[in-house]
Amino acid sequence: MKKAVWALINLLGGTAVIGSYACGFITHPDASQVLWGGVPTGLRPLYTACMFAAAAGYLAVAYFVLRLDTQETTVFGRSGFGVLSFLYTLVLVPSALWMSLTLLAIEHASAPWIWAVRLALALVAAGSLGLLLAVLTTRPRPSTARYVLALAGSAALCLQTVILDAAVWSFYFHG
Repeated sequence: MKKAVWALINLLGGTAVIGSYACGFITHPDASQVLWGGVPTGLRPLYTACMFAAAAGYLAVAYFVLRLDTQETTVFGRSGFGVLSFLYTLVLVPSALWMSLTLLAIEHASAPWIWAVRLALALVAAGSLGLLLAVLTTRPRPSTARYVLALAGSAALCLQTVILDAAVWSFYFHG
């Protein structure tokens, strides 16, 4: 049951994230340019590469979690799947809101909308950092290859969400 809840969070949350991007690009055909939020052109190739690495990293961590035993696994010294479900929700819900919030902030150019976007990115960053720490504290530790892949994947996700999105992008974004 715990794994089913986690899977449902990923299915619904992932669909919401992809759906929000699709709706954003459909309703705002110019979105591909305005969503850079002021990030300098020279940094954009790095962002693009890191976005793909972060997506692959997300999948690597999901594979890691999917293979865990719900009865034996602990994270942060406690039952693992409740914590993991919370962390995935913390990543997915604000990720699904980011596109709409950003477009609203651009349309209205007001401080509350800009701060709502930054808050959404900070929550995603917190969830991503939590996933990295969860991988580090998972017990019993699974096979080395799966563990290393999940660790690298969660690090790639953190690079994107913590540094590039919550710090760099937020710095340049002014609505």
